[in-house]
Amino acid sequence: MTHTPPPPPPAGSSHPDLAHPDLLAQPTLVVNQKARLIEVSNTYAILDGDGSRIGDVRQINQSTAKKILRLLGDVDQFLTHELEIVDLVGQRVLHIKRPRKVIKSRFEISDAAGNLLGEIRQENMIGKIRFALNSNGQTIGSLNAENWRAWNFSIRNHVDEEVARVTKTWEGLAKTMFTTADNYVVQIQQPVAEPLRSLVVAAALTIDTALKQDSRGFN
Repeated sequence: MTHTPPPPPPAGSSHPDLAHPDLLAQPTLVVNQKARLIEVSNTYAILDGDGSRIGDVRQINQSTAKKILRLLGDVDQFLTHELEIVDLVGQRVLHIKRPRKVIKSRFEISDAAGNLLGEIRQENMIGKIRFALNSNGQTIGSLNAENWRAWNFSIRNHVDEEVARVTKTWEGLAKTMFTTADNYVVQIQQPVAEPLRSLVVAAALTIDTALKQDSRGFN
């Protein structure tokens, strides 16, 4: 697999004392899709378990022609998508790339410097949707839908122990803050080492990008 590293972070945003470790170390992350009138650019806010904003996700490398294509037709599955997770000062934390797909989605996850950490690969389209979490040619975990609608996921490590969950609702946040259509909640239940930790953090974004056009994954 040929991997093209993402562009370097913007000038002035690479100070080593900024918030990279804090965002990745959070036990609960809420990925909230911001409201917008026309969906031609994926934009999300990242909140901690108390509902405080700690970062953002933004879509990058979109040309004007690509935005027009997305506006005029349902062509997302045929396009390459790139997202980056940034902290509150705009410093890159993770880069996510989904190459154009034929049937199943595949996501390449890189760190702030552009080093490939691993990939999240959709394994099926029928039944409960599953994703394999791979790194250096080995499967280090899995992302498993718990129901037909693919809203709640269990994230398991290489020995099939659950280490995290991704859900559409969470009792820890006030119900008035979000609706189920607005957010994915990542709850990390035990210490998780890299690179699995970064793949877990990226999981909610890959789910939304892979399955948002159709809750059964036929996008």
